Amino acid sequence: MTSASPVSELLAHSPSLEQQIRGAERAARTDVPVLILGEPGTGRSAIARAIHATSLRSDGALVEVDISAIPSSLFESELFGYRPGAFTGAESPLAGRVATADGGTLLLDHVEDIPIGAQPKLLRLLAESTYAPLGGSDRHANVRFLGIGSDDLPSRVASGAFRSDLFYRMEVVTLRLPTLRERREDFASLVEFFLLDLGERFGISDVKLSTSAREWMVEYPWPGNLRELRNVLERALILQGTGPLNPPCPDRRSGPPESLQAVERRQILRALAYTRGHQGRASELLGISRKTLWEKRRRYDIP
Repeated sequence: MTSASPVSELLAHSPSLEQQIRGAERAARTDVPVLILGEPGTGRSAIARAIHATSLRSDGALVEVDISAIPSSLFESELFGYRPGAFTGAESPLAGRVATADGGTLLLDHVEDIPIGAQPKLLRLLAESTYAPLGGSDRHANVRFLGIGSDDLPSRVASGAFRSDLFYRMEVVTLRLPTLRERREDFASLVEFFLLDLGERFGISDVKLSTSAREWMVEYPWPGNLRELRNVLERALILQGTGPLNPPCPDRRSGPPESLQAVERRQILRALAYTRGHQGRASELLGISRKTLWEKRRRYDIP
């Protein structure tokens, strides 16, 4: 593997992640399952895609499955497929995501949301490379498994909400990505990387950040991590255009604090307004799944 591989390229902008990235680089050479844990927005998907792009399966498909966006009642049929007559309404066959990923990589996001009833079948897939479509017979699966999960996955195992045998099968190689607030030494290089990328995207050269913005950014906790940092810079570039960018600190307010419910509702409204009602992009801005965003919209009566 050369220094220009997709995995090692990440190191240039994240020196504090050297140990994790080197682990990803070694794992990419194998077919073992890799579990990537961390908060949303820490770069988990980027690491997973880089592992696939650097692996021996790079010419095969990368099939990404957001488990949080699939109703639990449909999870097994979406993942494993079904045969006609497997259940009421199943008139035509569905191959399923596992079959689509044959010869490539199956990437499961939000693994903590895998329905407990489907976990034995996923365990069999990982342990024996075998599965059965609903209403069908056993099939061999030639797929490599990558999983993305939250930091609290081990605690779910301890509480019985997630099968321990499935967890241990998934965590052959486990990478834990730190939050942006744990990576202060990376901040300058990350800002420069995002400014260069956004400048190329919008056709603006030599994009700079004001001194005052750099000062508050170093101290800000960045609950949305890299995703929030990029969004703040992109928003400033759109609104300000040329000149040193001077985005305001997201939490700089005066007066008494708002309730958490009020803050959450307002942020959801802002995200939906910014994305012009696009639920997928709004959920990315907020660092939550589309399913969670839909539930919160219903809770706060947001159309």
